[in-house]
Amino acid sequence: MRIAKLTLSLIMLAAGLIWLNAGVTRTEAARTEKARSSAVVRLVEVSGIINPASSAFIVQSIEKAQRENVECIIIRLDTPGGLMESTRSIVKSILSSNVPVIVYVAPSGSRAASAGVFISLACHVVAMAPGTHIGAAHPVGLGGEQPADDMADKIVNDAAAYVKTIARQHGRNEKWAEDAVRKSVSITETEAVRLNVADLVCGSVSELLEKIDGREIDLPSGTRRLSTEGRDVEVIRMNLRYRILNVISDPNIAYILLILGIYGIFFELSNPGSILPGVLGGIFILLSLYALQTLPVNYAGLLLILLAMILFIAEIKITSYGLLTVGGIICMALGSMMLLESPEPFARISWQIIVAAVAATAAFFTFAVAKGILAQRKKPTTGKRGLIGEVGDVTAKLDKGWKVFVHGELWDARGPETLSVGDAVKVTGVDGFRLVVEKVTESR
Repeated sequence: MRIAKLTLSLIMLAAGLIWLNAGVTRTEAARTEKARSSAVVRLVEVSGIINPASSAFIVQSIEKAQRENVECIIIRLDTPGGLMESTRSIVKSILSSNVPVIVYVAPSGSRAASAGVFISLACHVVAMAPGTHIGAAHPVGLGGEQPADDMADKIVNDAAAYVKTIARQHGRNEKWAEDAVRKSVSITETEAVRLNVADLVCGSVSELLEKIDGREIDLPSGTRRLSTEGRDVEVIRMNLRYRILNVISDPNIAYILLILGIYGIFFELSNPGSILPGVLGGIFILLSLYALQTLPVNYAGLLLILLAMILFIAEIKITSYGLLTVGGIICMALGSMMLLESPEPFARISWQIIVAAVAATAAFFTFAVAKGILAQRKKPTTGKRGLIGEVGDVTAKLDKGWKVFVHGELWDARGPETLSVGDAVKVTGVDGFRLVVEKVTESR
């Protein structure tokens, strides 16, 4: 009897726990569905070179979208390309995301070139605006020189295998993806849809949301059906930190910062104790080095620019009559031309900026050296040497010489016996505390 009661009690307890668990599950499911029903669509704007700053911004945006369970995240992309390591970080984040990631190459006239191809193919949906294109993903050499043939083949083969793997993830055209890397092929938005590179062409974000509504997306956590039509779109832009890092990663800005840093260090060493030029110079050089480590730097060019700085500083300590300055200007010009030698325009320094920087530096140091040489050749104005050549008047006759008024002072002087009070005399030498004078025959 007791066993029967105990068994009945256990059955009732198990039934109660099952019912409670089912209730909790239904409640959680309802909460999840309610959260998803109120979820927004995030729109992340990315324009320009793919570098560590833009990579960190995209990765952080995807991670935040996962934490906040948004419906999906759209990357509005317009890029000429960028660094492979930064691109790999973005691709990894997209492929492992549990929130659908959609790339939208827009607005019209935009492109997803080079690194943009890898990022686009990694996304769950690829949309393009009318008048856009995608392709040209052939890897280029970094470091100012194209790699040797065997190394170039390794780089291209690695990139081709990588892009094919990415394309295979979402059933896209692997052959075209490989050609984009090996042959730098590029196609328009309509060709991309026809060749199964892109999914659709949309003229606006609202049209995109309408067209992808109900689409099923395979995620690491399972399949999700998109519910995007009529959703609120929350636009996410780079904050101040990322904007600053993105700006200084521009080759032209990095070069300007490097030159300003050299100027700051030069002024601090030429005027010790000024503090401000040295502090600003140090900050500028550190910022430029941060930017340069993200760019294809030719270290021979960088060393030539640093040598130019050393020569400019040496000009302060050594009288070379401009020889060190000329050498510094030549080093700076050559180093600037060699600093960034990339086939891609976005990774090169503008010729206008190089010419302006070198010309300004040459003008400044030429002016400074010229002023220094003139100061050395200028007649002394103080001391005994400053009196030689001065003209004065005889004021009185002394037992052994004359009293003359020269340079605003009365001096004892020795000179010809033919002098008389009122005569104009010129100082020809200094003998102790006495001047040696001679009569000025011409009128002053």
